[in-house]
Amino acid sequence: MTYTRQPVGLFDSGIGGLTAAYAIIRELPQEQIVYFGDTAHLPYGPQPAETIRAYSADITAFLLQQGCKAIVVACNTATAAALNYLRERWPDVPFIGMEPAVKPGAHATRSGKVGVLATAGTFKSQRYASLMHRYAVNVELLENPCTGLVERIEAGQLNSPETEAFLRSILAPMLAVGADTFVLGCTHYPFVQPLIEKIVGPDATVINPAPAIARQLRRVLEERGIRSAERAGPHRFYISGPKGNFESLASTLLGFEVRVEAEVVL
Repeated sequence: MTYTRQPVGLFDSGIGGLTAAYAIIRELPQEQIVYFGDTAHLPYGPQPAETIRAYSADITAFLLQQGCKAIVVACNTATAAALNYLRERWPDVPFIGMEPAVKPGAHATRSGKVGVLATAGTFKSQRYASLMHRYAVNVELLENPCTGLVERIEAGQLNSPETEAFLRSILAPMLAVGADTFVLGCTHYPFVQPLIEKIVGPDATVINPAPAIARQLRRVLEERGIRSAERAGPHRFYISGPKGNFESLASTLLGFEVRVEAEVVL
């Protein structure tokens, strides 16, 4: 196997990073994906940063053992807690991280008020504070950690009345004060983007950062001369805990049958 035909690794606390995988498969269909969902430890949002760093390092080591040439940290919370650490530990490996789309949100808003849906871990991070300082000086960010939403999504409750009521309780106060732009700051949240768009209405903008991450991966692979010319094999999926709804939700999102290769104990 040549270096350029090695796969790209992605990881998340569960199914959320599949929204990034979907964007990458569309942007770079010749790349083979190796995906790891850390379902044994989700949700990441409430957990200490040092714990998430340890999980992220173990998963990265596993993905590198699978021959991955680049790693996408397809989780906003893990990016905030661990991206710099991973880059220091593996300086020769290209890492691409997720972060809330504060910059495009600030550019898109007309009212000057942007709703940011993320996790507690993301909001507490230095990376998020830096984004606010750089791009949100002239806008008001209305933040909500959406506590419990990741678990609802992992349980497959994407369109239930209970999930809609839960999201309305979060979005209604933002809409009431004039928010017209909403940033999905967790890779799980695009799973309920249609429901969010229903609630906020057609005049609001909802920003999913996954396509931008796919474009960034393309740039990194091309700059390093490691973009694949053809796919080396089928996409592969691993998890660290029970399958639950992983395979069915992944198959629905990605548009092809997904089967987990193995449950990996890290």
